[in-house]
Amino acid sequence: MRISYVFLGAFLAIVQSAFAEVASPPVLEPLKQQAQAAQLSAEFLTRFSYKPVPLDDALSARIMDRFIQSLDPDHALFLQADIDRFMSDRNEIDDAIERKNLDIPFAIFNVYAKRVVDRMNFARNLLKQDFDFGAQENFSVLRDKAPWPQSEAESNELWRKRVKSDWLRLKLGGKTDAAIRETLDKRYANALQRAYKYKSDDVFQSFMNAYTTSTDPHTDYFGATASADFNIAMKLSLVGIGASLQERDDYTTIRELVPGGPAQLSGKLSVGDRITGVGQGKNGAIKEVVGTRLDEVVQMIRGKKGTVVRLDILPADAGADATHRIISLVRDKISLEKQAAQKAVLSVKVGEATRKIGVITLPAFYEDFEARRKGDKDYRSASRDVRKLLDELKQEKVDSVLIDMRNNGGGSLKEAIDLTGLFIGSGPVVQQRDSDGKVAVSSADFPAPVWTGPVGVLINRGSASASEIFAAAIQDYGRGVIVGEPSFGKGTVQTVVNLDEVVRNSKPEFGDLKVTIAQFFRINGGTTQLHGVTPDISLPSFSDPARFGETSYDNALPWAQIKPATYKPIGTITALLPTLQRRHEARVESNPDFQRLLEDIADVEAQRNKGVVSLNEAERRRELTAREIRMKSRAQAGDGANTGEDDGLRANERSLIADIAIENARKNAKDVLLDEAAAILADEADLQEGVVKAATGQSENTEGK
Repeated sequence: MRISYVFLGAFLAIVQSAFAEVASPPVLEPLKQQAQAAQLSAEFLTRFSYKPVPLDDALSARIMDRFIQSLDPDHALFLQADIDRFMSDRNEIDDAIERKNLDIPFAIFNVYAKRVVDRMNFARNLLKQDFDFGAQENFSVLRDKAPWPQSEAESNELWRKRVKSDWLRLKLGGKTDAAIRETLDKRYANALQRAYKYKSDDVFQSFMNAYTTSTDPHTDYFGATASADFNIAMKLSLVGIGASLQERDDYTTIRELVPGGPAQLSGKLSVGDRITGVGQGKNGAIKEVVGTRLDEVVQMIRGKKGTVVRLDILPADAGADATHRIISLVRDKISLEKQAAQKAVLSVKVGEATRKIGVITLPAFYEDFEARRKGDKDYRSASRDVRKLLDELKQEKVDSVLIDMRNNGGGSLKEAIDLTGLFIGSGPVVQQRDSDGKVAVSSADFPAPVWTGPVGVLINRGSASASEIFAAAIQDYGRGVIVGEPSFGKGTVQTVVNLDEVVRNSKPEFGDLKVTIAQFFRINGGTTQLHGVTPDISLPSFSDPARFGETSYDNALPWAQIKPATYKPIGTITALLPTLQRRHEARVESNPDFQRLLEDIADVEAQRNKGVVSLNEAERRRELTAREIRMKSRAQAGDGANTGEDDGLRANERSLIADIAIENARKNAKDVLLDEAAAILADEADLQEGVVKAATGQSENTEGK
């Protein structure tokens, strides 16, 4: 979590009337163990990081700037006078951490909470008036580098335009004035009431994020909740009831039931049901959770395997006074299958032939560390799952395998090495240089590759770390074709340190540090740091490198190079790349889906560069009409990518049915980039088959073989 000013929470009905004034939010103060954790973190980071950064005035200033930016990224809450006052302590944070004093960040956060309350009250009061949508006005949507308002009057004008922009978007979506007032009032009230639910843990997590990322973009601090979520993501399992929950209008609502989980198997819960109370054990008192923060409700429902949790349920769509029911569920281990490797088979025409392309989607390099340490022979991991899928694809007689690693942010280094081994057998995969300058080579050690046929890797800007190690190794060995856009550029190694274990603390108080300890280098000697992996065949993208990726960080490590490892290329892909590129260019030139994608990307880039939206209704309707005409022409051409017009609503403002329908439509939309990547893989299989036939003296027309 980089920006922690938005926290999951539920709407608590403190406000008695639509526009009633509310009291100031609670003043939060640091806890003793938080100050100790900050000081412990500083000791560790200044001694054991890959590139130690001294905790001095210079770092103090960076921490201050990053903390303020994380709270108010759009420069729309604080006034310039607030910033000037904060800056008087800009060089004091280092000394304060060493003295175990966190008054500075907590004082800043308390001002932030007051500003949220003030601005949300102002926004709600604006809803009493009407707006002139005939005026020629613009609203800036890129304010991260804009100056903070100099006065309250300037802030009021900024928020007048922001509320007007929100109103116009709903108006263009077909909402009546009454519906717009109700929707926006609820939206701003929800934001307002979050200020009453902030806890000292929220402030501390946000401050420690600012501190750690000021030393290195990928060094992080995990409090208890963040640490638990990290562990769940890595092992793809948790112990609970098997339900995806969402905050909707004051209630914790069931959005999805995990197949095979206790909630689904019980037959007692449905999507849309609302949890109004939680009780522990068979006889524990039911604690009401209406208005409770979602993360707190989740923690109450999770627990040890085999224990009982009781839920007070208000059925979906029932009125607030409807009859509730109490259900008991036994917690069990839940496998998060949606985040695991999955396969599909695509058929692609190449000339007169049809090629079968096996697609393996890998969202992360997960590994159940705990199960592996305990000696569980069936422990879950990315490479183990992919190996099973490769065996299944061989049974299905696919011609090529495409590994889809788009938005795979990394994970276990061991898994990246083992995954590479599935395609190369044995050999160096990655080099690591530690803080002392020592270089170690990590190798795959498989007797033979599991898949020897044509292979490709699909990457995008969201492919990072372990994904880049795998893609780079496949590229350096010439084993397969890399398709997509340049990857993230994260070439550093992190390890997680439990601070309680460091000081031999008997109870969990201080949290975990994810610390950068080394740098990755490809086996060819270059690093993936900053530059990432450059694809062999480039595909277009919506991402903005200036705002996403390693190059967007002001303190990223530079690119570097060391001596190459000893390895021998094992593939012939390099010789095929010119032909693959020519075929790709010819295909997309006549592909209407691909050309429409290019149009959409151009529109997004134009809007991004513009940085403002018009608040003139006629101008916006002209833009909307042009888009509708384009969408209708696509629909007539059979393009299923249209997921509906912008209704101006946020996800939790729609009905749950409508929200899920939109999500499903997006999932089922035509994946133009995946289709083209599969076509490239089909070409690769076609060309490699020709190479084999030429080498063995077979005729292209040989039959009966």
